[in-house]
Amino acid sequence: MPGRPAPFDKNAPMRTVMNHTFDAPAAQCWKMFHDPASHVAKFEGMGHHGVTVLEQDQTDDELRIVVTREVDIDGIPGFAKRFVKPRNTVVSTDRWQDRGDGTYGGEFTLDTKGAPIEIRGTTLLTPDGDSTHYEVTVDIEVKVPLVGGKLADFSKGIVEKQLTQEFALSDTWLASH
Repeated sequence: MPGRPAPFDKNAPMRTVMNHTFDAPAAQCWKMFHDPASHVAKFEGMGHHGVTVLEQDQTDDELRIVVTREVDIDGIPGFAKRFVKPRNTVVSTDRWQDRGDGTYGGEFTLDTKGAPIEIRGTTLLTPDGDSTHYEVTVDIEVKVPLVGGKLADFSKGIVEKQLTQEFALSDTWLASH
């Protein structure tokens, strides 16, 4: 019915969008994301354990990289302990493309082994003179009755904290390469 707000969909994914500006041109940022060593350095810098590149397929215009790692989670609330362990195996799959218009972007998935949490999203690098705007959109979906919303909220906090760390570590990588 026009004019009425859509009903709340409790099964819809929780979305967060984070933005960052890299102090480097888009081509340099693309080169960083295209380098598997930058992914390993980033995750190790975040304190993740056993960071391993499982697969990498790349051309000048595209990249697909799959990385596995062990991630420690601190401060797990009581309701979440049934679903999230203090150390979790996470497998990330990133797909990037040179869009041919000066922008680079793609999509990613995070598979937290044994947890009922689905995380997926999109990335976009947009040139802005000598700097680059980076937008990451993340959808978090939890398929657990009753506490799913609370678990999604907890997961969103972790995702936002880790993205903030990723931005800072990427800045460090760009400054040194």
